[in-house]
Amino acid sequence: MSILDDYDYHLPKELIANSPASPRDSSRLFVYDTKTGTVTFDIFRNIGTHLPKPSLLVFNNTKVVPARLWLKKELLPTRGGIRAGGGKIEVLLMMNEYRTGDELIKGVVDRKILPGAKLYFQSGDYLEIMKQEEQFFFFRPSVTIPELFELLTKEGVTPIPPYIKNANIPEQVLREKYQSVLAKHAASVAAPTASLHFTEELLFALEKEHIKKTEITLHVGAGTFAPISEENFTNKKLFTEYLAIGNESAAMINHAKEEGTPIIPVGTTAMRTLESSAIKNGSTFTIEECTKPTNIFIYPPYEFKIADGLITNFHVPRSSLMLLVDALLKHKRAPHDILALYDIAIKERFRFYSFGDSMLIL
Repeated sequence: MSILDDYDYHLPKELIANSPASPRDSSRLFVYDTKTGTVTFDIFRNIGTHLPKPSLLVFNNTKVVPARLWLKKELLPTRGGIRAGGGKIEVLLMMNEYRTGDELIKGVVDRKILPGAKLYFQSGDYLEIMKQEEQFFFFRPSVTIPELFELLTKEGVTPIPPYIKNANIPEQVLREKYQSVLAKHAASVAAPTASLHFTEELLFALEKEHIKKTEITLHVGAGTFAPISEENFTNKKLFTEYLAIGNESAAMINHAKEEGTPIIPVGTTAMRTLESSAIKNGSTFTIEECTKPTNIFIYPPYEFKIADGLITNFHVPRSSLMLLVDALLKHKRAPHDILALYDIAIKERFRFYSFGDSMLIL
């Protein structure tokens, strides 16, 4: 029996959210008090009535890139004189893994293709396949990286999770809806979805209630949708993603920690960033300015070093995200585990996954 069997559940298809709430903060909120085991239901825009005052919310300010493309394969001569190729190939570029100075861009394609081939944009620019490692391809663009980002903006589409079916959302609408109002640094192939519920008006209202915010960055990769393997448990590691914490944000987090102000990450990516960056400092932990990779795998039992709570969506079965949330519940010695809470949410017809409703764990 696998540990993942403890994180399996049946979700009626109609509870998979195929479109986001409109307006953003009209989504439903599932509030769970780990001390008392009390469950409360509300609308997200009322989250300020449930958050401790004061408290510090930590947001991931990464921005989703329209990195999904349909490119045209170059025409190649054959021995018989017939030109082969010219078909469309779907490509997902993992801009989240690009580091300044890299010559190649990592990505995946939807069909067999060989190194040396060129895939053309409508503009005539192209990606040349330089090598393949397992299911991943490495492309050399014919343009500079800033120009590549411009091409993606013009010709790419927003990648959405594979479990969202029949979304039928126009691309320009999707680019706005599948993006946090705090999104700044473009690189991710998926949104930090817990932050999608916040509006600028709500953030302003929370500030007046002594609920402050700060921002960190973790560029979300396609690995967030990958199934967990036994190797992940053996190595105690997940896929690699890149994070950055600025000096001002680190100072705000450390001050909150020193003052005993609850620190509440908005989403699992913000949680992973904080826990990856915690440095033991005497009897406590602090955060320093940093830019680095992380492959942290948080699952029970785990002693959280920075976070005191979490705002998160409802996640797919058997995922690393579910394990992280359950690790927090067990760390806080909550009366309920994650499956018990999900069972309540399903009975109450909460919407699940990236465009779904949210949960506040305190």
